Amino acid sequence: MMTFLDLRPRHEMVNRTRSFATSSAIILTLMLTTSVGAAPGDNLAVVRDLGGRIGPAIGAALACSDIPRPRIQAIIGKFQAVIREASNNDGDRNELTRQFDRSIADGRAAVASGRQDCRRAELQLADIERSIGAPAAGALRDPTLSVAATGATSAVAASAVRGITERDITFGSVLPLSGANKESGRLLKVGIEAAFNRANEAGGVNGRMLRLAVADDGYDPNRTLDAMKQLYEKERVFGFVGSFGTATAAVAIPYSLERRMLFFSPYTGANVSRHDPPDRYVFNYRPSYSEEADALVHYLVKLRRVPPRQIALFAQDDSFGDAGFAGVAKAFRVLGLNDAAILRVNYTRNTVDVEPAINQLKTQKVPVRAVIMVATSRAAAKFIEKARDALPGVLFVNVSAVGASALANELMLLGPRYAAGVVVTQTVPAVSGYSSVVLDYKAALAKHFPGEPPDYTSLEGYIEASILVQALKQAGPQLDTERLIDTLESMRNIDLGLGASLNFGPAEHQASHKIWGTALDETGAYQPIELE
Repeated sequence: MMTFLDLRPRHEMVNRTRSFATSSAIILTLMLTTSVGAAPGDNLAVVRDLGGRIGPAIGAALACSDIPRPRIQAIIGKFQAVIREASNNDGDRNELTRQFDRSIADGRAAVASGRQDCRRAELQLADIERSIGAPAAGALRDPTLSVAATGATSAVAASAVRGITERDITFGSVLPLSGANKESGRLLKVGIEAAFNRANEAGGVNGRMLRLAVADDGYDPNRTLDAMKQLYEKERVFGFVGSFGTATAAVAIPYSLERRMLFFSPYTGANVSRHDPPDRYVFNYRPSYSEEADALVHYLVKLRRVPPRQIALFAQDDSFGDAGFAGVAKAFRVLGLNDAAILRVNYTRNTVDVEPAINQLKTQKVPVRAVIMVATSRAAAKFIEKARDALPGVLFVNVSAVGASALANELMLLGPRYAAGVVVTQTVPAVSGYSSVVLDYKAALAKHFPGEPPDYTSLEGYIEASILVQALKQAGPQLDTERLIDTLESMRNIDLGLGASLNFGPAEHQASHKIWGTALDETGAYQPIELE
């Protein structure tokens, strides 16, 4: 009978190690080499159970630095094939992958706490390898690993890792470089590259230069998978950083998780990148939309004295808008308010068709006094343009994903009266301020992108990339994904000079919880405001 290794007392684990690994591997082999005739639900149950048994052994091996990573990855790759075979849809695959990751985390924790040792982890791994035909310790044929074993340079050893050579590390980002949100995509790219260039001019990271490869999906989730494949298969990136959008992240994150690749700081505050417990390979810099919505609701109700029943929500009709609505509803409940009466009006992604939303607001018996906006810049600007005349005196407040500078530019083209008083929450400090991170960012822009004005979106890209640079440096020259993940989870009190605390941990994959308030003036400039 197979058992969870890491939940057993030490004296039982010693006797059960070999039978556990062998019996689990036999099931794995059967699943890989035969077609399963059971019902789909039975397949899922078997794979779920198997992941719970094999995962701890893999996690224990990953916690032991002397066990070469390619041996472990070979087994992980086979189990990923099992998950794909057993899954009937993306939801099943994502659920099995998350459960497998949690089991792996249990194995790592067992080694860290002393309940498991590396000698036993090596035996378990070797038994699984023998059963499934994976190369064991003595059968490794990778010349770079042989070189590393004899004490040659760590840079050569790292060249066996996807996306890493002796000279550089390549990250990928899926951004909208075409379509209605191309300016936001361009700005995010500028910010990431500014941070990478700043690190490169100082000698890189442990002797390697940082490179960013970008694929365009036009903010269309139907194109995101092809963009991810381009970065993975053609560019052979080490991990992903700064990818843009919520609906697009819902496609990109499962692809990244299935390949056990870092997905760092996507430009979204939705829960798609915030599971509990967190997905091991997904990390966020920015606060959630729920936190931004909470700040806006408190601002309107407590500071601006707007009755809750006179607050409406204008949102994109997709998972991005859904995330904003959920945040507003949660904020209402926290204040003891009824969230069932929240009026939501929508528009379609990648359009500026706001007339139906305007008409719906005009028909309300109780006049709307404030609109919380979960929209992209062009749609938000078009809505404000139409609503200024149709709903005079209404307050417009936006979450940061609107793209602060892009929104300001759109509104100023219409005229100062459209811009004045529009509120936008920010996930980074004021670009007009003098915090040390802003000064560093402006210096990097001036040097590497002369003429490029400071912007909230590019500043966010700069900050998230700067955190990543720190993690890469701390991980050391013998870099691989698992070592980088462990490093990120150990980072506390990250000091970039934001004036806000940044922390990661095994159960905390979101660095920042700080929200800044800004409002546009008649000149199109953002001025700081208090949100509480």
